[in-house]
Amino acid sequence: MADTATRAIPPRMEFSDEAAAGGAAAAEAAAAAAEEEEEEEAPSPAAEISEVEKSKIGIMRAVVERDDPSAKDVDDFMIRRFLRARDLDIEKASKLFLKYLSWRRSFVPNGVISASEVPNNLAQRKLFMQGLDKKGRPIIVVYGGRHNPSKGSLEEFKRFVVYTLDKICSRMPGGQEKFMGIGDLEGWGYKSSDVRGYLAALSILQDCYPERLGKLFLIHVPYVFMTAWKMVYPFIDPKTKKKIVFVENKKLRTTLLGDIDESQLPDVYGGRLPLVPIQDS
Repeated sequence: MADTATRAIPPRMEFSDEAAAGGAAAAEAAAAAAEEEEEEEAPSPAAEISEVEKSKIGIMRAVVERDDPSAKDVDDFMIRRFLRARDLDIEKASKLFLKYLSWRRSFVPNGVISASEVPNNLAQRKLFMQGLDKKGRPIIVVYGGRHNPSKGSLEEFKRFVVYTLDKICSRMPGGQEKFMGIGDLEGWGYKSSDVRGYLAALSILQDCYPERLGKLFLIHVPYVFMTAWKMVYPFIDPKTKKKIVFVENKKLRTTLLGDIDESQLPDVYGGRLPLVPIQDS
């Protein structure tokens, strides 16, 4: 991706005038170290569980089922995602997983978040889902400039995040565990800025839906967004940072087509699929 995009950029990075005008198209020299990182982690496919993972899954399952019998209801792939999120450390993964089970019972007591619980966020028409990338991952498009934190509470926004992630997971093709995101920040301004909301969403994604994000493209990034980015960046897990890609405006379509076939690319970016609101997907 060295010729098309820039990896997640540390908040200390300075942007040139060109970057300010074109979004977060980072300077080559400052991005060189990030570009040398592997483009994406490549653990074994969802349908394959290695012998090492099988052993650790068995041990972790015994641990978590002892402390929370409801753990018996989850499959090995879910256990594996929590293990991978903690580098196969059984103790750390078990702690995270048990915390998740407790959170889920408390935050989603009915087992699902309904559309009626997130009316203000759905009315903003800021999140869409349609198509699959070249790896078979569902594609979501988020319009950050349409987010208005003054419309609805932080609690509703957190419910909206869970509503969205549950929708995505329910639409995963067989053998797939991850999704791809396109974060379109065109029109983003201080009215849309919501650091508390961003941190809450990040916490839910990383702690409750680990290893679900495959890649996130940030496009049409205005320079002013970097103010919020600098506050959020320190809380992003190192593994997640590797999955975030800032895309230059002039290389947008080329970059997206590197991961998404034209037949699956949203029509607003030169593809063939119309955007479908998350509630209608």
